[in-house]
Amino acid sequence: MPSYSPELNPDEYLNCDLKAGVHSGPPAKDKKSLKKKVISHLRKLQKLPKRVASYFKHRKIAYAT
Repeated sequence: MPSYSPELNPDEYLNCDLKAGVHSGPPAKDKKSLKKKVISHLRKLQKLPKRVASYFKHRKIAYAT
């Protein structure tokens, strides 16, 4: 794998999802509210295993399944 190839890394799909979740709604005003938004989004993802599994369905990530 090349030294930097985010499209080949399933973690990057989680990062993208997390960033989208954190940036939705009103912006965090401080570190505490940002942490709360991050934890809230990750807990939401815990309840959506099909969504997490979809990160691995991308054709470039099929090697990881």
